[in-house]
Amino acid sequence: MKILISGASGIVGINLLKYLKPFYELKTLNIRYQASQKVAINTDVLIHLAGKAHDLKKVSHPQDYYEANFELTKQLFDAFLNSEAKVFVFMSTVKAVADEVIGILSEDAIPNPKTHYGIAKHQAEQYILSHKLSEGKRVYILRPCMIHGPGNKGNLNLLYQLVAKGFPRPLGAFETQRSFLSLENLCY
Repeated sequence: MKILISGASGIVGINLLKYLKPFYELKTLNIRYQASQKVAINTDVLIHLAGKAHDLKKVSHPQDYYEANFELTKQLFDAFLNSEAKVFVFMSTVKAVADEVIGILSEDAIPNPKTHYGIAKHQAEQYILSHKLSEGKRVYILRPCMIHGPGNKGNLNLLYQLVAKGFPRPLGAFETQRSFLSLENLCY
């Protein structure tokens, strides 16, 4: 089986490549959104990981999220529909449903994203789900919670860095609960 992975240079992509390499023929797609670009898919599966999640330097514009997470997904999904590929896997996010959760988030929750990141991912999901698939084609939309592991760029990694420097953990004052998913478990 031939698998094409977009976003293979990101933390999930790097780890997924290592995990799948012994079992499948893998190809990577280094791509960013460009208006009117056409993509050829010559594999059995497309795993779409490319996108924009973190802006640790606070330099991104809202349009960056829509181009990377919505427009690029549309282009790749359209290419999938017009290809011989049978499976499209889209890595979305729990933020496509909610930015804050009171209680437990379930599959029945009505999406209400608040950030440009969450809104763009939700729009991409809606675009994918609005299409009728040809017989034999399948789509999977994954909405993982916070992913942690070596090399991640998110808030959890920043917290680890603070703790490693000996700063006291200011977590006693907060009553927040988070779900985490390890890179290892995600790849499995």
